[in-house]
Amino acid sequence: MSALLPPTGRHLSRPGRWQQATSAPESLHDDVNVLAFVQAHLPASPARVLEVGCGDGRLAAALADLGHGVIAIDPRAPEGEIFQSVSLEDFADPGPFDAVVASRSLHHIGDLHAAVVKIERLLRPGGLFIVNEHAFDRFDHRTARWYLGRRAEADREAAARSLDECLADWDADHADLHGYEAMRAELDRNFAERFFAWTPSLYGELGGVVDESEEQALIDAGAIQATGFRYVGERVA
Repeated sequence: MSALLPPTGRHLSRPGRWQQATSAPESLHDDVNVLAFVQAHLPASPARVLEVGCGDGRLAAALADLGHGVIAIDPRAPEGEIFQSVSLEDFADPGPFDAVVASRSLHHIGDLHAAVVKIERLLRPGGLFIVNEHAFDRFDHRTARWYLGRRAEADREAAARSLDECLADWDADHADLHGYEAMRAELDRNFAERFFAWTPSLYGELGGVVDESEEQALIDAGAIQATGFRYVGERVA
């Protein structure tokens, strides 16, 4: 496996020991939500766009349908004209691209520094790096207490777990992934921020027990931490 790209791109994280019972694939709502975010920050079509870690290719295909010139890479990319089964490390197209998109793939990348540097170099001056990500390291005690309580509504096994067990398993399941602070440091080192927002992300792992609006309301009230974020950075000439 490449040091610069995970085996699959568009998932919050792989299900851990205590997540598997209620984890579900991304919903149609999530796809539309991410597409709307990316589309809002892309230049007018036809822009030249690279998606890093495209997974099953849904986002890339939607962007191509909007008229953009898309290349989507992933070691396990699907078949199709816009897809390349290649890692970022081995990707040979010199660019430049008008935008690079990474949706829930950046935190998996092995050599994060090298990956972000290469993405910066693939962009034209003024080009944008559009990121939709998971900030698992913001999963604190109050967030875990809420999360475990809501999981217990649908999962008998979760109801028997203590808060300390929940946190220990969460840490173990994410031990080899990059957290928000690491990703943010590399983004700040290479790009000028043009947009940033905290977002809900845990509702997708709760099997329909919680929807996005409920989690967002709790974040807005300061009751729990946001564990997702969206970022747009510009390559400065």
